[in-house]
This record gives sequence, structure tokens and C-alpha cells, in this order.
Amino acid sequence: MSKLDVIFERCIGCNKCQEVCPFGAIEMRAWEPGEVSAEVAKKSKQKVVILENCTLCNQCMDVCPTDAIVLEAQLTGGTPDRESYKGVWVFAEQRNGAICGVSFELIGEGAKLAAKLGEPLCAVLFGHGIEEQARELLHYGVDHVYYVDDKRLEHFSDERYAETMTHLVRRFKPNILLTGATAVGRTFIPRAAVKLRSGLTADCTGLDIEDSTRLLLQTRPTFGGNLMAIIRTERYRPQMATVRHKVMKPAVRRQEIKGDIIKVELPDSAKRTRVKLLQTVDEVADTVNLADADIIVSGGRGLGDPKHFELIEKLAKVLGGAVGASRAAVDAGWIPYSHQVGQTGKTVCPKLYIACGISGAIQHLAGMSSSEIIVAINKDPEAPIFKVATYGIVGSLHEVVPALIQRFSDGR
Repeated sequence: MSKLDVIFERCIGCNKCQEVCPFGAIEMRAWEPGEVSAEVAKKSKQKVVILENCTLCNQCMDVCPTDAIVLEAQLTGGTPDRESYKGVWVFAEQRNGAICGVSFELIGEGAKLAAKLGEPLCAVLFGHGIEEQARELLHYGVDHVYYVDDKRLEHFSDERYAETMTHLVRRFKPNILLTGATAVGRTFIPRAAVKLRSGLTADCTGLDIEDSTRLLLQTRPTFGGNLMAIIRTERYRPQMATVRHKVMKPAVRRQEIKGDIIKVELPDSAKRTRVKLLQTVDEVADTVNLADADIIVSGGRGLGDPKHFELIEKLAKVLGGAVGASRAAVDAGWIPYSHQVGQTGKTVCPKLYIACGISGAIQHLAGMSSSEIIVAINKDPEAPIFKVATYGIVGSLHEVVPALIQRFSDGR
């Protein structure tokens, strides 16, 4: 059986681990001469010793402010008792009380993985006043919903989210943990992965279960989208991945429910944070959200000047769509990063994508090539964008776009 170990270079001698141990399995002893460097001995006046009656309840790990207490097996050979980790977990991200679309996509994909493994599908929800949202998730085929409802989780905090997720994983031991590759998911889940000493595959575009090993196959683009890498987490649990929005089909809402909701209290380790939220500012835009849009009009370096994004915005508004952009336009400071489409921006899958003055670099294509209909407007007939376009218009966007705006404005 594995046991706990102490990384003395991290220990600050706060004694919190000894205070919370319910079995008296932690002692503080004096250092032996020469046992550690003078620097370590100065930082931690006494040595933390884990006794033989330790039951691996993990309470000391949860409360340690420096993550100095770890499972010995995680330092040497992987997560102990990997076979005891069961279930496919999906982090249900919510903003202002509304569940994000990527969460339903992950539930839909997670259901397939859970069915192959014969394990339960669970959702995890953080926030304040979210019991109704937790019950709503049951309509999407989830077996269990673990939710933490606390005023301190009303606004996103990467520290609190990471500590809370770490606590839940250590307590309930899921086999697989999936989150959206959103600003929230990309921020807090790597912190949780470090605390759990497990691997994390970022920006996946495909998930599956390997028949022979029952391991999660995590597919993601690499080398600018030229290659697809398949990654397995063999020795550590949970198997963790972030998944891009709009690359998987969302789960369908059902009238009947079969699961239950389980409320978990906010752990003590998540009640303190080094960051204080002063204010949140929502971006004001006249067009719809890029990730959820059925129609997207994007502009690139071919616009020639940032003021010409007015054309893109007018066409998007007339069509009832969202405004996108290439990385070149964002890097030039013409438009905020939140509008960037591509490998380092958002992955989108609208019914109609109109690319104006975008040459079609492979990084941009990786983010929009799955669109149902692609219309490319470019004066260069050899532009790579035409290779993926459903329809191509060779000409100056400064002539074509105003003509489209006029035509759609007239309703003809």
C-alpha cells in the first residue's frame, strides 16, 4: 500500500497538517544534524513525520498550503490503486447562472466514453445559487451531479476552482475528467492537474476508449495542425483533458431524469485565496457571441486598415451573425483577441462562415474548416482559403462586402 511523503523543500512548518489529522498520524520532530540544508531547516523549524497508522484520508494534503505532502507512489510510479478510479466526469462551466454550450458537448461525448467503460457519467458544477442548474443537468443523461454552492464561488477564481476540484477528485476518484478549452477551463484545470500529480492533454479535438487497455485516447492537433497526436495517460488518474468548443455534438435534453444531485461543501483549502476580485467588466458588442453563432463574418490582414472592420461588423449585423478575425488582424491590434478564430483562438462551426481578406493559413483553417458553408472573398486567386471554400469570390473585399451589405439590407 502506498504512503504519504513530505517534500521538505516546500514545507513551511505551519503545523496545519498535524492539526487536521483525525488519527494522530503526524508528528513534528526536531531535525537531526546535517539531515537537511540550513536553508530548509530555517524555513521549517521542525520535521513533519507521517506515522504508520496513517489511513490515507488525504485531509493533510487538502489543508497543506504549499502542497508539501504527496502520495509516495505519485513521485515514483503513478497514482496508487488506479483500478479504484471510476466514472467519467464533465466540468459543467456556468457563467452568470447559464451553463455554457461546451459543457453539453462534453456531456454528449462523455456519455459515449462512459458507455464503453460501463461507468457512470457525472457532471461537476461550481457557483452560487445553482441548485436549479444542477437539476437541469440531469435532463441530459447524467447519472450524478456534484455541485458546490457557495457565495465565494459566485465569480470565477482559478485558485478556488482548482482547490475545490482537487478536493472532489481525491474524495470521489473519477477515472476521466473533461473540461472545456475555454478561458475558465484553461486557467484552473492545469493547477488542479499539478495538485493531483496527473497528466493533462490540452485542446483535444477527439476522444475515444482504447479497447485493449480501456485507456482514454486523447487526440489533439500539433505542429500547427499538420499532425494529429493521440495521447494516453497510462499511470496517473484521473485522465484529464480540455476539449475545444464546437468540435463535438451536444447532448440532447430529455424530459425524464434518472440521476441525482449531490451537494458538497466548499473545502477549507478553497476558502482562502491570494487574489481579490475587484470588478468584472463585460465586453459590450452589437453582434452575437462568436462561439455560439450560426453565421460568422471574419476579417483578416487583407482589410488593410483597422477602420475597415466597420465593413465586417456591418455585414455581420445585417446577417445577424458574429464578427471573427484572423490572428494577423488580432496581433496588429485591429480587434480584440476574443474575436480570433484559429488554432490559438476559438474553434467555430457555424452554418455560414464568410472570410474577408483572409489568406487561409493552416492555423486559421484549423479553427473554422468544419463550418457547413464557407464563403471566401480575396483578390488573390491562389489564396489557400479557396481550397476549403464552398464558394469563392475573387475580387476586392472593399467592393464585394459593401455590395453584400446592400443586397441583404434590401432583403433581395
